[in-house]
Amino acid sequence: MILIGISGSTKCDWRLVEDAKILKQVSTDGINPFFHSEEKIAETIKSAGELASHFDDIEVVFIYSAGCGSKSLQSIVKRALSKVIPKAHHYVNHDIVASALATYEGVPNISCILGTGSNSCYFDGDIVRQETPALDYILGDQGGGSYYGKKLLNAYLYKKLPANLHDAFSEKYSLTKDEILENVYMKPYANVYLASFMKFIEEYKEDEYFQSMLHEGMSEFMDLYVTPFSKHQTIKTHFTGAISYIFQNILKPVAEEKGILVGKIIKEPINDLVQYHIKKHYQKS
Repeated sequence: MILIGISGSTKCDWRLVEDAKILKQVSTDGINPFFHSEEKIAETIKSAGELASHFDDIEVVFIYSAGCGSKSLQSIVKRALSKVIPKAHHYVNHDIVASALATYEGVPNISCILGTGSNSCYFDGDIVRQETPALDYILGDQGGGSYYGKKLLNAYLYKKLPANLHDAFSEKYSLTKDEILENVYMKPYANVYLASFMKFIEEYKEDEYFQSMLHEGMSEFMDLYVTPFSKHQTIKTHFTGAISYIFQNILKPVAEEKGILVGKIIKEPINDLVQYHIKKHYQKS
């Protein structure tokens, strides 16, 4: 019995697998050791109620999480797993590795995440290689939900939104400047708060203002995270995450402008990742 999870900062998808079949599928809050303590991560894992009765039977846990780009941050998640699922072997890696495995088609490719945050890698079936570091929501996450949320709040507070969007935003959220600043600078998980405003952008995604904003963000992402790979015009670039899926009508033309060959676009790669592990761990044995 194995447990597989992919986590961004907003949501973690879990699949419990036995004998090459999915027994349970559960979603919890996201896990990110940049923002969550060992205790908080343990609580989040425990909240996967339908899995609790199987915790003692799980032999291996594979968790691919945002923020797990270093051994020290991976260790935080491992210690949390050890508290909740103590009998299992725990394998912790970065969520970009999950994206690479879930989109792999047997040939080298570039794999990208556009969700709450953003990231990319080159994967040849053996080694995951990155050219551009993921700098998270303050310094990076270009093209991700936190990036667009920051752009939206900035324009709203500076009164730079078109009148129709400003009025619609005010009516929907009724936020003061102080409330926004408190959530961004004083409360935890500011990246998730910023990304939550993607719902508004999605609602008005046909508006010319947001079309321009989305195009600019996608273009910046491609320039920073895709074109630095020397083979970006000769191999496929796959995308995972809600932003890439919901706004693929903007993503595809931007990629085409830059000579990028778009492959798969997967909103939630957990089931593709599960199939990878089933082939690796069950069909070989």
